[in-house]
Amino acid sequence: MDFSLTPRVTELRDRIRAFIAEHVYPVEAEALAALDSEVTVDSGRAYPEILVEIRERARSEGLWNLFMQETVPAGTSAIRPGPPGSAAGRALRPAPEAYGVGLTNWEYGVLCEEMGRSPAIAPMAFNCAAPDTGNAEILAEHGTDEQRRQWLEPLLDGEIRSCFSMTEPDVAGSDPRTLQSRAELSDGEWVINGHKWFTSGAVGASVAIAMVVTDPDAHPYARASMICVPTDAPGFDLVRPVSVMGHDGGPGHCEIRYTDCRVPEAALLGPRGAGFVIAQDRLGPGRIHHCMRAIGTCERAIELMCRRANERQAFDGTLADKQFVQDFVAKSRMETEQARLLTLSAAWRMDTAGKKEARREISMIKVVAANVVMDVLDRAIQVHGALGMSDDTPLAGMWRYSRMLKVADGPDEVHKMVIARRELNHWAKQAEGERESVPTGRAPTAAPAAGAT
Repeated sequence: MDFSLTPRVTELRDRIRAFIAEHVYPVEAEALAALDSEVTVDSGRAYPEILVEIRERARSEGLWNLFMQETVPAGTSAIRPGPPGSAAGRALRPAPEAYGVGLTNWEYGVLCEEMGRSPAIAPMAFNCAAPDTGNAEILAEHGTDEQRRQWLEPLLDGEIRSCFSMTEPDVAGSDPRTLQSRAELSDGEWVINGHKWFTSGAVGASVAIAMVVTDPDAHPYARASMICVPTDAPGFDLVRPVSVMGHDGGPGHCEIRYTDCRVPEAALLGPRGAGFVIAQDRLGPGRIHHCMRAIGTCERAIELMCRRANERQAFDGTLADKQFVQDFVAKSRMETEQARLLTLSAAWRMDTAGKKEARREISMIKVVAANVVMDVLDRAIQVHGALGMSDDTPLAGMWRYSRMLKVADGPDEVHKMVIARRELNHWAKQAEGERESVPTGRAPTAAPAAGAT
């Protein structure tokens, strides 16, 4: 692994850093307030005016859609439906077609980290915000020509926003095999009925990508499909933005009811029954992006903590003179550096071996980054005292924004289960191989050394 930055990536990072300093930080609080006041259920607006202006500037400077890599050409099926690991579930590898700037995952990680210093505003400024990023990726990889024309191109042009509609209130969101929302094919249309919530970004969105059951009697991993649903389709009912830690403004995390919601048969995204596999395609890079931004949030929190500690006088000296504050700073720096390296390693693994082979690394960093960012933010808030609890600094808002990382895209506990199972299976196979290598009727004279292969 070599994470030396190319001149191109260095230039992009420096330009993004300068852009955020000049155009995002000065209006960060104002932009957050405008999101809440201007992007409402009744307004139909995708972005507040202040962000439209910033986005136009970013696009004119070429700092746009940096997340997009090379993807499959239109009209080529990217997967076959079926259980993960089966012949029917393996990805096909057609010739690529460029949609974005062609950065690798780890190269984009360097840029995404800079955006994470203002996690709610900066990604939007560069058209790199979730859930649009993940939706654009799967539309590019699995969409038809018409779906790309109707939804992908406006997303990449910044004309619309999208949302992702998977989680349901009545079943565990961590186990998509239990989804209950249904879509039935009738007279050339999908008729969708179901109840979703935490459909992130639904307020002001033009399209929802809904994961619904289309084949209830199929294999558990082949029951569901992805369907593109215009948010103005009859039967699509945005019930409410769910209040999350006291906040329900802006694009929101919304409760949705689909009641005899009809869309054309051609709205199916990818093959029928391939929803689970497409979801994995979508969530792999998305998890990495969240982690990359979390590292940037850590960096800004450390900066704010150190500035406060160096300036604040208490008990005959600065806070920086106090050993417990030095411990906060040292721990935060060490943990952030470790998390960054694991993030880059997971991204490099995706680049070199593919998303499926990087699942263990993705799960590990998803847990590590989500916990590190909360620890670092908590220390920074503590050093600021009562000020840190207020919205006079970005810390409290970043804490509220970052807490969801321990739940979103798979809770910590599920990722730990994935990591543990892979580790246990590895050593179970290792032990089986050792037993088979022993001649019949003869026991090994000594146990193999720990870690022996």
